[in-house]
Amino acid sequence: MLRRMISRHVLIVVLLVGLMNTPAFAQDGEQVRGDLSANKLTMQSVLHVDLNRNIARVPLFKGSVGGTTVWYVIMDVSDEGLARELGINFAPRLANATNGCPGCVQEVRSSDSVLGRAEVEFNGMIDFSPARIYVPGPMAFPPLEAQPGAIGDRKYTDLVRIQGTTAVYNAPMVAVGEGPFDVLDHTNTNDRVMSIDTDNRTVDLLFIRAFSHGKDVFYFTFGATSALGAVLERGTFVPAQGLLPFQNGSEHPDGTRSAIFAFTNGQTGPTSPPAQGLRHVVIDGLLPQEANLLNTTLLEALRIGGDSHNVLDSFPTLRDPRLARLYSPMWDTRLAVWSPLAVARGLNVAQTDANQIRQLAVRGLVTSPGGVPLGSNNSVVNCPVFGFLNDPPNEPQAPRPRVRGRVVD
Repeated sequence: MLRRMISRHVLIVVLLVGLMNTPAFAQDGEQVRGDLSANKLTMQSVLHVDLNRNIARVPLFKGSVGGTTVWYVIMDVSDEGLARELGINFAPRLANATNGCPGCVQEVRSSDSVLGRAEVEFNGMIDFSPARIYVPGPMAFPPLEAQPGAIGDRKYTDLVRIQGTTAVYNAPMVAVGEGPFDVLDHTNTNDRVMSIDTDNRTVDLLFIRAFSHGKDVFYFTFGATSALGAVLERGTFVPAQGLLPFQNGSEHPDGTRSAIFAFTNGQTGPTSPPAQGLRHVVIDGLLPQEANLLNTTLLEALRIGGDSHNVLDSFPTLRDPRLARLYSPMWDTRLAVWSPLAVARGLNVAQTDANQIRQLAVRGLVTSPGGVPLGSNNSVVNCPVFGFLNDPPNEPQAPRPRVRGRVVD
């Protein structure tokens, strides 16, 4: 009994030391200023990245739905040659999106075989008119009330394929109509559209800071298959993508999803590390407020570290080609809850690597809500990565754990 008690306390001390020795990131806000250089982009089509306000400018493309003008962006594609040509992410697993879910990819019509070279006729539409609502609960998260600010119809998905071709693109819609465009309350634009220029065909998007393989990274966010996920991401509720393959299948050869970890009860405070998670972004990132260029308080809160800083399981820059090809913008959400013991001992500091989180889960320090083993809550969010702050993610920071001989997903 004494030996077990000593071993248990040694383990806790080791974990505490490891967790507190979190790698140094841009924590004081002063380091996160200026423009991001082009050599730190995974998407060369990104035109400008303003680190002072967490805003990136990308090309804008025109299409239509039943005679109504729509505007969209192109983020990822399943074909490597097209990815290089268009300057977007190569995401080969998007080719699997229709496995078990034929409606997860819109088949669109265009006079050109490459998306964006000619106007496109889409099948599905987004209603951007609802007011986005987040009413914090007693602990900030979960909310008392939540309503997405944009809703896709039953034919709408962010993923498209041009008729007669095979490549699958991640091409989310960001605005509807010929203008003027509402970039304050977002009644005809995505909730992350900060400005839009249809003459020069550009759009400025509020991006998200996150971690991947121990590094500080950036991503955009668009559709989510749960209403709450759409509210938390300031994105679009896209129920038609709900059956994307496969839940808890981040390395499934026929799947499309990769894993993303979002903590519910990490520490709060203005900067991350040490703060992280959904309570943090609600309180410190001012999640209930509208995001626009006039809300400088919100923009500054995000710049100094108020984003939730979720942890991505894959990234295009990984050295191992097998791991790099696992990258997908379609993220299978793992809501991660620190155990009461971890919280009591102050272990609930920001994590930066997916395998390290899995190691914590194996030890019982992190679970899914309700205390069940950590796993997917079957909510998929579309979050294409586009760059990194300092060094690119190159390799996992810990081995992927096994339980009873099986690799933990």
